[in-house]
Amino acid sequence: MGGDERSALMECVSDLRLYLHQRYGLPLKARRGVDTPAAQPSDDSPLSTLRAELVDCRRCALCGGRTSVVFGEGPDRAQVMIVGEAPGAEEDIQGKPFVGRSGQLLTKMLEAIGLSRDSVYITNVVKCRPPENRDPKPDEVDTCSPFLREQIRIIQPRLLLALGSHAAQTILQTKEPIMQLRGKSYTYAGVPLIVTLHPAACLYNPNNKKFVWEDIKGIPNLLKND
Repeated sequence: MGGDERSALMECVSDLRLYLHQRYGLPLKARRGVDTPAAQPSDDSPLSTLRAELVDCRRCALCGGRTSVVFGEGPDRAQVMIVGEAPGAEEDIQGKPFVGRSGQLLTKMLEAIGLSRDSVYITNVVKCRPPENRDPKPDEVDTCSPFLREQIRIIQPRLLLALGSHAAQTILQTKEPIMQLRGKSYTYAGVPLIVTLHPAACLYNPNNKKFVWEDIKGIPNLLKND
């Protein structure tokens, strides 16, 4: 079976699994080795090696309810690295970050400042979906944080964009609320860091879009001047 055929088959399986979960309450967890082959690193790059280390992670309780580990997506040497909170239902099914409604809004936000989604690297603090999309627990954040730091070290972006309180608080090691953190200048390991609201906050309250725009509209100039 070719790569395209395998991808199409896996997409059909994922769609069917989601339907059965929503219609009959069947678990989303796939039986490994039956319909979901273990993901393999595409090459021997440090990022692929790190991904392989997490493909069957059992370091915290989130492993019991996930369908997939959502490691991250984008170029290994992306200029911009975006960090969110945790995967949602769609992300858990597809194994990709920000593919639900929040992801669609994020794509539009990036396009508004002249960036394509394919040009940035996107990941989350926590790599597995918390049940019912609840907030990640402190121990879950602590367990996944070293992998986020290693992703940043490997990718070496020119700019970090933290979306939402969990991403910002984890990177900055603070408990301050997001509205107090946004709008200020930060660096992480020498990399400029912008903090703004999670796209989900804009879906809940469209008035929040103005805050996000204020925070991200200067990114093109930052990349030019860096």
